[in-house]
Amino acid sequence: MEVAGEKHAETAVEKRMETDSGDHMEAAVENAALRSGKSAVRQVTEPGEKERIAAQILHDLPEWFGQPESAQHYIKESRRMPFWAAYGAEEPGDCRQEHAVGFIALKETSRDTAEIFVMGVLKNWQRSGAGRELYEVFERYAREKGYSLVQVKTVRMGRYPEYDRTNRFYRAMGFLELECFPTLWDAANPCMVYVKPLNLECRRRTR
Repeated sequence: MEVAGEKHAETAVEKRMETDSGDHMEAAVENAALRSGKSAVRQVTEPGEKERIAAQILHDLPEWFGQPESAQHYIKESRRMPFWAAYGAEEPGDCRQEHAVGFIALKETSRDTAEIFVMGVLKNWQRSGAGRELYEVFERYAREKGYSLVQVKTVRMGRYPEYDRTNRFYRAMGFLELECFPTLWDAANPCMVYVKPLNLECRRRTR
């Protein structure tokens, strides 16, 4: 019994060392990303923090989220959803002054489909790779949870330069046009639905 106890204690210590080592490694990777001017993505679980980050980011993007009621809807609803934020340094090379530079929230629209409910990246961090990093974390989570499709809605290509960039981003991420709903939002903002298959067989989720 004593030998077994000692072995158990050694195993517990080893596990703690492995965990600590993993935590330190993850922190080192994040700090290296911040020092290099890149972003580090982490999941946010506290509803108030989700709301704060969403408000901060969307208020910087009036070209995309200029209607107050719509922006407020995204901010409030994303409190209840799986949520990730990308963090960057206030000043290049200073990882001690990190702040949220982008975020993404997941909404389950069916047993098989995860929707990008809302996503935004601060203007001065756009085209830095932060959006791609956010989406890659989102997709990895969706795959792990067994979703077969990801969908996202945006304004159809050809209406506004800002949304044309958004369309090109989703296409670059592998999304395909599904259908356009000309009056789902309003006539000036025709809604394009994009989808991306995550599993070729599109298996039905079992829970």
